[in-house]
Amino acid sequence: MSSRTTRPILLAGPDAAGFAHAQLTSDVLSLATGRWQWSGWLDPKGRVRALLQVARVDDGLLVLPRGGDGEALANDLKRFVFRSKVTVTVLGASHVADGDAYDDGHARTLDDGTFVFGEGDASIHVGRRDDADAWVARHVHKGYAWLPDEALNELLPPALSMERLGAVAFDKGCFPGQEIAARLHFLGGHKRHLRVVESDAPLREGQSLRIDGRDAGIVLMHNTSASKLTSLVVLDDALSQADTVENEGIRLHVLSTFAA
Repeated sequence: MSSRTTRPILLAGPDAAGFAHAQLTSDVLSLATGRWQWSGWLDPKGRVRALLQVARVDDGLLVLPRGGDGEALANDLKRFVFRSKVTVTVLGASHVADGDAYDDGHARTLDDGTFVFGEGDASIHVGRRDDADAWVARHVHKGYAWLPDEALNELLPPALSMERLGAVAFDKGCFPGQEIAARLHFLGGHKRHLRVVESDAPLREGQSLRIDGRDAGIVLMHNTSASKLTSLVVLDDALSQADTVENEGIRLHVLSTFAA
């Protein structure tokens, strides 16, 4: 399995938390130092520009994009700074590696500059070069998405199970895309959700799923480290009611479904 890298973003300055709170989907102001939370940044139509892990560190907020171009994301955020006293700095490309158990929701920085995001039974380390990618299989089964380029600006929060992750707060005030996100939250009706599937042949991350000749979803993550090929996908609700569906000759067996 190929190693994954990301470019974290550091928000610093007296207005950093307020700026992030106004732009991102989570309740950033409630985040204590040494803790992290799921979050996202939406476009005005409510589609997910970026799925994020946000940690409050001693010198500001560390924003970890789960997929996409961190430098481009940082440049887009800078357009909304206006008069806020906040600096937006994109850090160097960092490898994402597996780590030992660490308290769920807690974050820390190691002496070598590696950032640690605790998940309780394990953690991910961002920074040090390593080939320990066992976290990918774990995140597939937990429904913790990493977005391929093909999924950016395409999916709505329910498709990524963002409410289940606590990544969206509807009682904190306005944020970009809130009207659409709130409508889906209160009225429902979204037809695509996150699933774990097992396939009888490898899938490609970013691959469109075509079932019965029509677009039915997308592959977000694919785990090849075990004997069984498992993937985290977004799939039409109507199709995933069946135990098994077929994508252009590849059989997909639905193992689990995540709530919005």
